Amino acid sequence: MSPSRPSLGHFFDVRDHGAKGDRSTLNSRAIQDAIDAAAAAGGGLVYVPPGTYLTGGLALKSHVTLHLEAGATLLGSPDLADYPAYPGPPVDCDANQRHLIYARGAENIAITGLGTIDGQGQAFWESRGRPPVPLEDQWRDVIAWNLKPVGENDRPSPMIELVECRNVRIEDVTLRNSPGWTLRPIGCDTVLIRGIVIRNPIDGPNTDGIDPTCSENVLIANCDIDTGDDAICLKSEDPYGGLRVSRNITVTNCVLSTCCNGFKIGTRTLGGFENITFSNSVIYSRQVPLNERVIAGLAIEVVDGGWIDGLVVTGLRLQNVRTPIFVRLGNRGDGRPAPSPGRLRGVMISDLHASGAILTSSISGVVDQHVEDVTLRNIRIDTDEGGQREWVDRVVPEVEADYPEARMFGRLPSYGLYCRHVTGVTVSGLTVRCTVPDRRPLLVTDDAADLNLTDIDGSGPGPDVALLDLRDTRDASIRTSRAPRGTDVFARVSGSRSERVALVGNDLTNARIPVLVTGGATADRVTTRD
Repeated sequence: MSPSRPSLGHFFDVRDHGAKGDRSTLNSRAIQDAIDAAAAAGGGLVYVPPGTYLTGGLALKSHVTLHLEAGATLLGSPDLADYPAYPGPPVDCDANQRHLIYARGAENIAITGLGTIDGQGQAFWESRGRPPVPLEDQWRDVIAWNLKPVGENDRPSPMIELVECRNVRIEDVTLRNSPGWTLRPIGCDTVLIRGIVIRNPIDGPNTDGIDPTCSENVLIANCDIDTGDDAICLKSEDPYGGLRVSRNITVTNCVLSTCCNGFKIGTRTLGGFENITFSNSVIYSRQVPLNERVIAGLAIEVVDGGWIDGLVVTGLRLQNVRTPIFVRLGNRGDGRPAPSPGRLRGVMISDLHASGAILTSSISGVVDQHVEDVTLRNIRIDTDEGGQREWVDRVVPEVEADYPEARMFGRLPSYGLYCRHVTGVTVSGLTVRCTVPDRRPLLVTDDAADLNLTDIDGSGPGPDVALLDLRDTRDASIRTSRAPRGTDVFARVSGSRSERVALVGNDLTNARIPVLVTGGATADRVTTRD
């Protein structure tokens, strides 16, 4: 008897149902028979011993644990016909009707063990035939665009799809070479995903890691994800017919790498996200070309009419991530008859250290709907972008209906943080250092209200550029911040809507001009106190 066999309860060895771990025998029927036998017995453990078991789609049932022993591999068939289609999602989208492991309406299910589930994704992709991307354009490119699904998304995706299930546990397994999205709990309640490893090729198209969707009471901990699309991505959509609020979701102690986004909310964002935490994690890229690096460490997005209310992010280390922080409220429309931009508020981000950044962090809403109540505290960013003086005055496009991505605005007018259409933003303890000369302000605000800046420090931008550039900004305070060497103007206030701007207790020793009021603003709307 294998050491993994329990001494009590129901135990179902897939070999007893005819499975062969020889890599060539198709074992779909044998493994499904073992799962069905366990379910018929009221529950039990389906045991996959060492070996490589070729299989098509499998349906997991209530009260069944699928346990993969160390040395065991479930190897997905390269033939799409071996995967049953389950109605609900479209047949030709990134998330479709075919899956390697599927469950719907099940309870008390688990996938465990030190074995591997390998989807053989390369069998479902082909080259786009793209020419090489010039070095100067790689900052906006993604290496995963080199490949595409064969045919009309003819691939099983997500590889593991768990629908409307309750009490789900996925522990210790390795998931690799997913043909599309890797793991999606959708409409689920009480989900534990712990200690899993995901390994998909960096150029794998749409190979998201974990996509919790319309689920609640979810814990993702101690996971190691290296993939070709968003590593962990919370979504709000439900092609199966319901749209629950995504709530009470905790992600902690994870290591994430990708050429897309590390931790992301969106897209799609049709419904709400409440009580979300992300903590104590590493998001990184190695010393690779820019189009293989993480696009955004944090991508917090609402663009389809949904909402975010209550997100806490703390304790992150970001290395060689293109954009540390991207917060975006947009209005895609996305086929809705009367689109509205939704809400994005109640976000707290603290204790984040990023190095190797090449794009500016941003918080942006739309003209008629601001991002609200965002706090950044104790943030350190080292940037390698090397911005140019002419970027300071470029018109940043609104593009409110575009797909949200950190590079969507092009080069921004600041090297540290850009805030537009925001209300109630608090930035405390922000330090941004330029590893190469950068001729832009550290921070630019545009159409901002209730702005609180405290303990801001960074690299001096040089002549004719303000360290802090406030445009059409109301009810703002700048406190206990420092003008570094190389500061010509500490704060520039412009725009006819700028008013009630206060500078209190700042160290302006290195600033040639403490405050410059221009561009339609008037001096009586700005006060300065030691």
